Amino acid sequence: MRIKKIIVVTAKWAPLSTRILKIVHKISEKHNIEVEEREEDWMFLKKYGEKDELGGTDIPQVFLELENGDIVHVLTKLPLNEMGKVDEEKAEEIIEEKISSLL
Repeated sequence: MRIKKIIVVTAKWAPLSTRILKIVHKISEKHNIEVEEREEDWMFLKKYGEKDELGGTDIPQVFLELENGDIVHVLTKLPLNEMGKVDEEKAEEIIEEKISSLL
């Protein structure tokens, strides 16, 4: 299935939003996939996003929209390494693996 675009839900108040956007734009350039940024789109997150046990959602979240209109959740927040620091390489790897699995 072809990927139409990468959707990223962010918020100005979320410190990791700029980091995930940097990663997503790097991947989009590599694969020539459009990026759609959605600022605090809670309705989108409610419908497609990963939720906690209370039904709440976290930001940032990354999704892929397929040509047929399906939305696939890819990533919530950024993963941490063994030292508890944000692991941008692992985040990139997770997104790349999901894209590869859909091509």
